[in-house]
Amino acid sequence: MNKIRGVNTYCRLNEIDRRNFIAQRKDLDRGWFQVSWLQPMVKDYGVSARWLLLGVGKMFEKD
Repeated sequence: MNKIRGVNTYCRLNEIDRRNFIAQRKDLDRGWFQVSWLQPMVKDYGVSARWLLLGVGKMFEKD
């Protein structure tokens, strides 16, 4: 989509602790994941909340 440069930018813009975010990506069993990390994806980038949470439907909401 070229709307954001990467994980560091995403975390900085959305006040997410980058260390926890990256550690969670490396080890999915860590338990540091926060649902609030998904809010900017839905609100600012049009990613479907249904797709993120349930894995069904299309990745992006229709405009």
